[in-house]
Amino acid sequence: MRPSLSATLPEPQPAAREHSAQVVAAVRDDIAAAGGWIPFDRYMQCALYAPGLGYYVAGTRKFGAAGDFVTAPEMTPLFARALAVPVAAVLAASGGSEIVEFGAGSGALAADLIAALAAAGALPARYRILDVSPDLVARQRETLAQRVPEHLSRVEWIRVLPPAVEGVVLMNEVLDAVPPRLIARRDGAWFERGVAWDGALCFAERPLDDARARAAAAERFPPEGDYVSELNLAAEALVETVARRVRRGALVVVDYGFPRREYYHPQRSDGTLIAHYRHRAVADPFLWPGLADLTAHVDFTGVALAGERGGLTVAGYGPLAAFLLGAGILDRLAECGDPAGAAYVREAAAVQKLLSPAEMGELFKVLAMTAGDGIVWPYCGTADRTHRL
Repeated sequence: MRPSLSATLPEPQPAAREHSAQVVAAVRDDIAAAGGWIPFDRYMQCALYAPGLGYYVAGTRKFGAAGDFVTAPEMTPLFARALAVPVAAVLAASGGSEIVEFGAGSGALAADLIAALAAAGALPARYRILDVSPDLVARQRETLAQRVPEHLSRVEWIRVLPPAVEGVVLMNEVLDAVPPRLIARRDGAWFERGVAWDGALCFAERPLDDARARAAAAERFPPEGDYVSELNLAAEALVETVARRVRRGALVVVDYGFPRREYYHPQRSDGTLIAHYRHRAVADPFLWPGLADLTAHVDFTGVALAGERGGLTVAGYGPLAAFLLGAGILDRLAECGDPAGAAYVREAAAVQKLLSPAEMGELFKVLAMTAGDGIVWPYCGTADRTHRL
């Protein structure tokens, strides 16, 4: 669950401030070495992933109440138990022997999904986790060792995507953290928004000299008026690469975003880029680099087209609420016991947030793309919005 925009922010501790200052120094050195300007995606890559410094690879706590945001798997294990239903069906239909999860966060989804699949007699031979953060890998190992120690031997951490996958690839809140480029159109001229140093980190624009990016932005942006938004060809390239590796099975993307017509709406003229710090949304991406997450919404049309270029077929697309209802999350909730009991009430509150249109139910989407005959995805029911992509 991502926070709402807030001007009230808790102050970082001195050690955290020092860490952020080191990140700023690294970015400043990069700017100087590049001649005074770097594109925004390069800045975001450093702020999130620079070895020993970036948000996702340093030692700060990212997820949960003590972190900066809460993802669906950390809210309730019922998310994974519902997801286990289509995952088991795809594994059975494809004869798949593995699950590959990108960016497994705290390991909560992996642990709960493994437990649910084991209970259903549908556990694959391998559960592979691809993650670039040594800090998060350590936390994932700890989570899995605590929750599903009997199945830990099936889990493998990898640094590169396998050459072929038969089974299910999961991307839960992954693509929003792939650094996008920021493109601006002003008075009919095209610019790339980047980062410079003027006593502090700041935005600066240069003429856009990348013909491919300019053509893509011209195709997606509204036809008239000044406009600034993200262009994430890197995320789309990642999806296409993954799609080419899926021999039989499915690629499942869960994230917040829109189809292209909504993403590049004329009224969304400043883009979707946002920072997350201590459960607050921050408009300034230069506030405490290294201590805050940076994200942008997902262009699901671009992702779907990338998957198709990679040989997959869109099997279903719709809001998170419709998917979870179709996958039986209310049945899983009913299994939590007495509706008046504390456990039921706690899980019901989390499920309400997952389903509510005002929370995650509408903003988050589920896109399933498949390879192979006989693999279906009926879990969005009458709310399937594939036709809007």
